[in-house]
Amino acid sequence: MKRGFFHRRVVAPILALLTQGVTPEKIALSLAFGIALGIFPVLGSTTVVCAAAALVFGLNLPAIQLVNWLIYPMQLFLLVPFIRMGEKLFRVASLQFSLAQILTMVRADLPHAVSTLWRAEVHAICGWSLTGPPAIFLLYILLSRVLRQVASSYGLRVARDAKF
Repeated sequence: MKRGFFHRRVVAPILALLTQGVTPEKIALSLAFGIALGIFPVLGSTTVVCAAAALVFGLNLPAIQLVNWLIYPMQLFLLVPFIRMGEKLFRVASLQFSLAQILTMVRADLPHAVSTLWRAEVHAICGWSLTGPPAIFLLYILLSRVLRQVASSYGLRVARDAKF
């Protein structure tokens, strides 16, 4: 039977990691970082940020990048809410713009967009900073349990990662 795109491109690589001896906890941590860093509100930065996190924390680079790339639409969707959250934190007036306007500005003239939106980006980063680290923790807990169950349902014997 032919498998769907999601199974071939997402599920199968994760199962392959489990069969290669990578612990569910290590995969879960890689996926959690990939999701949380993948929505980091600086467009064009997440590939480098995820690669740096993989190197610093010894995470699985293919897993973190896979999730980072899959979560990209969510980054666009959450950009304006992160900006609004940061504006509330700093108690400043809201800039009136939409995601479409931001993307048009970036495509038309990147240096001008950066100079115009730098303060909004700082607000967005601060908003993300409140939600990103707790999201990594919660996603890690959830994903490690799910991956352990998946491994046991496939009959894979996995060791628990001693670091966590």
